[in-house]
Amino acid sequence: MTKVEIFTTPTCIHCKHTKEFFKKHNVNYIEHNVIQDRAAAKMMIEKTAQQGVPVTVIDGNWDDFILGFDESKLRKKLEIKR
Repeated sequence: MTKVEIFTTPTCIHCKHTKEFFKKHNVNYIEHNVIQDRAAAKMMIEKTAQQGVPVTVIDGNWDDFILGFDESKLRKKLEIKR
């Protein structure tokens, strides 16, 4: 089973769109709120050199993370057809 993690903030509209995409396509995910979870925020920044959200990591592959809501990349990596 594919492990999907998303790093978010509560007010991020792109985070909301990504989570809606996951829900629509029945993708289970683990959410890390980087405002509440400073350790998750630190890890995200160290591994990606990014401070923007959402950051989506699939199967622990930090070298190929997705920044922002990018439907085409999510579809490709999660093998979701149109």
